[in-house]
Amino acid sequence: MSEQGSHSKFRPHRLFKLSERKKISRQKIVIDYLYLDLNTCDRCIGTDQVLEEVIHVISPAFQIAGYDILYNKVEMETEPIAIRNEFVSSPTIRVNGQDICLSVKESSCGCCSDISGTPVDCRVFEFEGRDFDVPPKEMIATAIFEAVFSGVERETEKDVYHLPDNLKTFYAGKQDKLV
Repeated sequence: MSEQGSHSKFRPHRLFKLSERKKISRQKIVIDYLYLDLNTCDRCIGTDQVLEEVIHVISPAFQIAGYDILYNKVEMETEPIAIRNEFVSSPTIRVNGQDICLSVKESSCGCCSDISGTPVDCRVFEFEGRDFDVPPKEMIATAIFEAVFSGVERETEKDVYHLPDNLKTFYAGKQDKLV
């Protein structure tokens, strides 16, 4: 056998014309960031920075896996906006409509209290047995991956939504400061 005969030719699979290919639809991951203030509130600003960093880091992996991340930042500027978004605590991160926190735990927030001129409690993030005013990167990344890949939709009690009293006080105080 000659040297030429010992080499096999690479035979690629039949290539299809673009018109023959099925369109591959990409799946969407919707991440909503709901907050009261990104100008002075340390919790909202810190959570925003951490969330954006995590999205920046994990987006390429999701792109390769066929997912597009749609990221929405929504300021809960007024009571009607908060009600329309069924806002329960600031800040809130939702992945595909699900809050990444299983419960609402809050503590006094000096920044938001200053904004409204009334005492305001804001969200505390619980992760690995500890409380954080700003969630750790690992918490956010884990929550996003679990929401997308667990295949399980979290059970949530779906009561009729009512704006929490804490937020009613915040919006009333904020309005009074404008007058």
